Amino acid sequence: MRIPVMWRTGAVATTVAALVAVSGCTVQTVVPPAEETPGGQTPAGKPSAGTSSAPGDTPDDASPDDAKPSKPKPAAPPAPAPRTLWSKGDRGRDVRELQARLRQVAWLFEGPTGTYDGSTVTAVKGFQGKRGLPRTGKTDTVTWQRLLNMTREPGKWELYASGGQPAATPDPRCLTGRVLCISKTSRTLRWMIDGRTVSTMDVRFGSQYTPTREGVFNVYFKSRHHVSTIYDSPMPYAMFFSGGQAVHYSSDFAATGYSGASHGCVNVRDEGKIAALFSQVRNGDKVVVYW
Repeated sequence: MRIPVMWRTGAVATTVAALVAVSGCTVQTVVPPAEETPGGQTPAGKPSAGTSSAPGDTPDDASPDDAKPSKPKPAAPPAPAPRTLWSKGDRGRDVRELQARLRQVAWLFEGPTGTYDGSTVTAVKGFQGKRGLPRTGKTDTVTWQRLLNMTREPGKWELYASGGQPAATPDPRCLTGRVLCISKTSRTLRWMIDGRTVSTMDVRFGSQYTPTREGVFNVYFKSRHHVSTIYDSPMPYAMFFSGGQAVHYSSDFAATGYSGASHGCVNVRDEGKIAALFSQVRNGDKVVVYW
């Protein structure tokens, strides 16, 4: 009859220790496996150490989509090519503003004319080249945006530094007879006959210390080659209407524009226009100066 051998923990430990002593091996600590539940889960509900999930399983706190490979993002569409806004030969208020802004950054020194001319092309090329843009001389959307960022909104008299501003509505006193109708608001002179405008021209006036008088007057003296006896300055095509104040051509106005002023006279910058006006105006014709 075989007698069952009863293994006890103490006996096992004694036997292992005896074997180590004989063989000289290092003692390895034996860790009993953690208590598991069916499915390879620990009592806490998490996979036990060294247990891998079955194929297709995902962690409890992850979405099934996390296991899918991410799709590549579509490439950004290419930026649109710059669009030309204005180029040589164009005219209008927008071109006038472009020229005024180029004057602000010292790329154009002439007053705005509203015409995209050769000087404007040269100025735009210089502005573009300084900023690494293609030197086309045409104002495209990129060039215009860069200029807008560097300048401010031009005022009325910046836009019309070289004239060309629209004339104001005629004063009611200008609507009958032969009249030099002069508006300080728009800085213009209308030559009118019986309410009809014959010609219009830019004018400037006296400074705050020598203001041009306002009111209704009459031409009382004309002098084609007049020279001022007070200031010793030429006053071609002078048409006197109040004391020493006259409508006359001014070369300084033609050269410097509204940066200067007269000594009280009404200056005209266009010599051709005032020459024609001088030949038509008669002594006794009315002069109206108004705001």
